[in-house]
Amino acid sequence: MAINIILLGPPGAGKGTQARRLEEGRGLVQLSTGDMLRAARSSGTEMGKRVAEVMDKGQLVTDEIVIGLIREKLEGGDAAGFIFDGFPRTLPQADALGKLMEGMGRKIDAVIEMRVDDEALVARITGRYTCGNCGEVYHDDTKPTKVAGVCDVCGSTDLRRRADDNEESLKTRLLEYYKKTSPLIGYYYALHMLSTVDGLAEMDEVSAAITAVLDKRASNS
Repeated sequence: MAINIILLGPPGAGKGTQARRLEEGRGLVQLSTGDMLRAARSSGTEMGKRVAEVMDKGQLVTDEIVIGLIREKLEGGDAAGFIFDGFPRTLPQADALGKLMEGMGRKIDAVIEMRVDDEALVARITGRYTCGNCGEVYHDDTKPTKVAGVCDVCGSTDLRRRADDNEESLKTRLLEYYKKTSPLIGYYYALHMLSTVDGLAEMDEVSAAITAVLDKRASNS
């Protein structure tokens, strides 16, 4: 049975990691707004040309265009379900997505909030760095490399930190999230669709909590 879910949570909460696990474990397809826009821009389709025109002008892509891209993805696949990551971000987007799904005879089955403690999140993100060669992730405090400056997995010395993984930048991103996206928590709670997991738990624990939510939703549907 197909299942469609929305992952909510501030930047750094681990939504992308859990989305990849759901893709691998349940055959779901992740719909990332950024990935869809980049793919559309180079696709040559009519929708892609609209996206390219807007982005080339340095303008923000409208909700109408994003909803159009989502419609194309939903119509074009027979996946076991979809994961919405990065959309919706606002209440109007949530309304638009709900109407789109209803019009296509589909529905959002679960909205999972990956809740975090802000200060702990800042500490986790600002200490994070990755291997530029193999992608292994490290942390100054919780997972440093065994040999300073050398990746444990591949031996590369190309260890990198994201430019925006600093306290000032992260707090700006958190403020933006709470202003625009956190109202969705109350919105979906009122619709009896919201479940909450601890986004700062170990990855396997977060995965298990999400699995429990989805299994419960499936049994009640």
